[in-house]
Amino acid sequence: MYVKIESERLRYLRYNQQKLRAEEYIHLRDAIAKNADTAEIGNSVILPSSYVGSPRHMQEYIQDAMTFVREYGRPCLFITFTCNPKWQEITSLLLPGQNAIHRHDITARVFKQKLKSLISFITKLHVFGPTRCWMYSVEWQKRGLPHAHILIWFVDKIRAEDIGSLISAEIPDPSTDQLFDIVTTNMIHGPCGILNRSSPCMVDGKCTKRFPKDFINDTVTHIDGYPIYRQRSTENGGQSFIKTISNADIDIDNRWVVPYSPLLSKTFNVHINVESCSSVKSIKYICKYVNKGSDMAVFRIENTNVNAPPLNENDEITNYQIGRYISSNEAVWRIFGFQIHERDPAVIHLAVHLENGQRVYFTDDTALDRAINPPKTTLTEFFELCNRADAFGAFAQTLLYSEVPRYFTWAQSKNRCPARKGHQLMRAPVYLNQIIWDVYIYSQSKAD
Repeated sequence: MYVKIESERLRYLRYNQQKLRAEEYIHLRDAIAKNADTAEIGNSVILPSSYVGSPRHMQEYIQDAMTFVREYGRPCLFITFTCNPKWQEITSLLLPGQNAIHRHDITARVFKQKLKSLISFITKLHVFGPTRCWMYSVEWQKRGLPHAHILIWFVDKIRAEDIGSLISAEIPDPSTDQLFDIVTTNMIHGPCGILNRSSPCMVDGKCTKRFPKDFINDTVTHIDGYPIYRQRSTENGGQSFIKTISNADIDIDNRWVVPYSPLLSKTFNVHINVESCSSVKSIKYICKYVNKGSDMAVFRIENTNVNAPPLNENDEITNYQIGRYISSNEAVWRIFGFQIHERDPAVIHLAVHLENGQRVYFTDDTALDRAINPPKTTLTEFFELCNRADAFGAFAQTLLYSEVPRYFTWAQSKNRCPARKGHQLMRAPVYLNQIIWDVYIYSQSKAD
């Protein structure tokens, strides 16, 4: 069902954007001045960034995340939150003989609510401290249940000495800690290696997740990467338990424990990997992972007839359809309209171009009008704002271009914009050539 829905959306883009073309304004203006054929101007827009999952959309999402890094530094926590098919909210709604894989609608709705609760638990209740921003991507592995990769930025960075109080990679004491059952059920990797060479993580005889880990008595941090968490042997105070695999009893110790947060594991009873993160590589990881797809090879047969019409080498819609993999779980998620990417706060996109080099979209009927009236962008209006001979212009001249959205809101209509929530702002609309700049300036005090 969802593939049909998506195919119709792509069909609309394919057959309607053949009339819509894009070009730099200066090229359109010069072509109109020379009475050139407008049909020869501009490039077809194939798959825009507004289409979720398109290459342009993913590139914008990466750039939005890098804006967080530029503003607040590297992320603090990297959390992988996985759907648990044994959650009571799921099992209580199943009919006799059903399990979670039979009811994608239930698993999608429950996981969405659990994910919302997790984000609220961290960012609103501040269980780890005040947060600055966050972002996540929801993914599926082939026909598997959904899981989310989450990045969290805190106001106060995690210190090396605080990691041990937030994250653990050891088996709890079964006699004193109720977390023992949750960890041994959800947070044990494999086992793999010589204990199970058929494990999915095994490639060329080695575990791709680098398990089992080495025993270590103290957590060791790295400047760029993940820490090596304390994982003690039984001789040095660590715990172990017996796990039965293929009718064989195997002794599992701390080397097989996936790092977790005791607080989050107790709260959500699920596989929830929590890592102290100090690398920007995690941003590209969570943005690319959703488009990894399945292993495949692509080939085509070409017509050697020189008189045959040339093939479109840049058919982004076809390339997207060939490279995608949609599982039944993801299809239900998308039908429900749930987001696969979310972030907070919002990121404002600022235009960057040369003079008269802004991108202009036009059709055959609108080409002349677009050539006469060049489109205004955030960059052109930033220059206009700086040229104002008043207090607003003087204040704008003290700002970098990237700092403008902190104090000014770009609006493309004459409608007044509401004040941003969470900030004490003073609002004063400024009209610039049919374009509104709603100006918000932080007041120094209530008396100002």
